[in-house]
Amino acid sequence: MSLLVVNGAAVVCSLGTTPSVLTVPPGSVSAGSPASAVAVQTDIATGTNLSTFGMCTSPANPAVQAATTAASGVFTPAPCVPAVAAPWLPPSTAVAVKGIPAITQLSTCTCTWLGVVSVQQPGQVSASTI
Repeated sequence: MSLLVVNGAAVVCSLGTTPSVLTVPPGSVSAGSPASAVAVQTDIATGTNLSTFGMCTSPANPAVQAATTAASGVFTPAPCVPAVAAPWLPPSTAVAVKGIPAITQLSTCTCTWLGVVSVQQPGQVSASTI
């Protein structure tokens, strides 16, 4: 079974310049202590679950387009503001939190600006690695 993604997991965007941290805030759908809260499919909110991935390098991003235009056509990345509109896929088929499927280290979600957000380090470790 794939490892579950928990609060504090390291995530990356294929069009961002730096990794980020997935946050599962206290009081959200996920149960347990904040340190071990399991992430679910719907944990995609910018500022709540996903923060910046540094600079965005997607030519589809209007901010990148504007920065490039301002630089007289020289491609110019812009600050990343994740814009994920669809849930993490595929979800766990074995674990759900309050009826919402958990996500695993194999789950990804797509930003509106065409970047793919994936899990770099899920935050959970298997008993065999301890």
